[in-house]
Amino acid sequence: MLARRWRARTARAVALALLLIMSTACGGAGDDGGGDGPGSAGRGARADPKATPASSPSRPTATPAPSPDRKLSWGPTEAEWRRAQQTVAGMTASQKAGQVIVAGFQGTEAPIESLRRYHVGGVIVMGYNVDSVAQVSAVNAALHAEARKEGRDWPLLVGVDQEGGLVARVKAPLTEFPAYMTLGAARDPKLARRVARASGEELRKLGFTMVFAPDADVTTGPDDPTIASRSAGDDPEEVAAIVKGSLRGYADAGILSVPKHFPGHGSVPADSHVSLPVQHASLATLKRRDLVPFAMAVKDGASAVMVAHIDVRAVDPGTPASVSKPMIDGVLRRQLGFQGAVFTDALEMAAVADKYGSAEAGVRALLAGADVLLLPASAAKTHDAIMAALRTGRLPQARLDEAAARSIALMLHARSTAQKTPSQVEFGGAKDLSYAASLQGLTVVSGKCEGRLVDKRISVVGGRSEDRARLTEAARKAGLTVGEGGDVVHLLNRGEAGSGAVVVALDTPYGLARSSASTARIGLYGRTPEAFRALVDVLTGKARGGGRLPVHAGDLPAQHCR
Repeated sequence: MLARRWRARTARAVALALLLIMSTACGGAGDDGGGDGPGSAGRGARADPKATPASSPSRPTATPAPSPDRKLSWGPTEAEWRRAQQTVAGMTASQKAGQVIVAGFQGTEAPIESLRRYHVGGVIVMGYNVDSVAQVSAVNAALHAEARKEGRDWPLLVGVDQEGGLVARVKAPLTEFPAYMTLGAARDPKLARRVARASGEELRKLGFTMVFAPDADVTTGPDDPTIASRSAGDDPEEVAAIVKGSLRGYADAGILSVPKHFPGHGSVPADSHVSLPVQHASLATLKRRDLVPFAMAVKDGASAVMVAHIDVRAVDPGTPASVSKPMIDGVLRRQLGFQGAVFTDALEMAAVADKYGSAEAGVRALLAGADVLLLPASAAKTHDAIMAALRTGRLPQARLDEAAARSIALMLHARSTAQKTPSQVEFGGAKDLSYAASLQGLTVVSGKCEGRLVDKRISVVGGRSEDRARLTEAARKAGLTVGEGGDVVHLLNRGEAGSGAVVVALDTPYGLARSSASTARIGLYGRTPEAFRALVDVLTGKARGGGRLPVHAGDLPAQHCR
């Protein structure tokens, strides 16, 4: 009953949000800025860096007097937006060019030179930059200290991909959360909010100001090689509800979040890390499916959106969305009405780097309406390319000013949000929440719904060595014996099928439809210690899984246990 009620509420909210989408590209919601002034310059107008936000000239009613405390639709106040514009007006061209870059770095030392020489607006921490939590904390502290030393009176953007599941750059002792599909299976936006808050608070304690999450992608089946369990599921409305919960949870934690990968990476059969995916669906299909969570995010006040490197044939054939004006300015801004900061996906990825070169892709992204260039192959070369485009007049100064101002306003908003949300957390302090999420998402798709599923001895096969070790540890703590001759618990990696007394999908559940089990088939969607603890509690009859399949998997019912 609860699930039906929130799905109904979600459907009504999504329908309202999609009224924005269903407007035409020329007269769409992006023209109804209502004071979110950045939108006008993003449509090709020359922005006055000292101007205050104003309503669209086509609006027949008088523009209300600006209020410093009034929030723009994407978070910052009017005062923060004006302050950002004034800051940009006093910056050199070189500083502006750097402000729109979020640079990567090699090794485990803080990339101070990127700040000093190229004035980058932010830094992204990848897995190869992480040696330990103490080291990451020291790197982030050094970056923030250098920014203050240089006289920046706005925070540095220090971001990380920390989605949970397979994409989590910082490991223990931070809490490990299962894949996002777990939350889709749990069908509980409030749980998604709690998980996002807990993760966001730990990231804030490490010195991060931004997290590149959640995945707002709608996955469309086993042919999705990139997103898969990173998505909450294949139902657009349900994905939108979980994404909304996550965005609010990150906001509760005082950390900025960036929903991704607009216009949806879950329905293309290629990985943009290695090639340019082609989206053949019509725009009408995208509006019914892929764009629904993004419309919800915009309606709920998302401050930023990440744009993927996807060739959407129905909108701008042959051009990645991340460098496409019809996609960014036309669909995202005009039709969805988004006025906030547009981030590119990583510019070092082959989908754009092979086609244009990473630095040239950065210039094209700015021209298309993007505001923040994420992880170019070389911050130096990208900075030089932006400066060259300014000198030749190819890149209008007003467009760079607008992008830099959005970046600064975003970070001023980040600081005010963090100041309002003090938090006391311990690294790894949310393990019980991680367990609860896995248990609520765990889906028994066949077999008994209650009671023991295994005897006192089990044999663990399949999966990865770490998976088997974690399940063995959890089983032994629960009093089970692990060894040959016991009930076979077969762990499945993505795409695999298998057989045993119990078959458990650790990633997407599609393989369960092709598997045989004498006792039960289970979707777990995670391989954290807490996920395996939840699994053992279900195997021994101590607990009951609460999930439903978040995707269509062969002829399996969405909910076997009710």
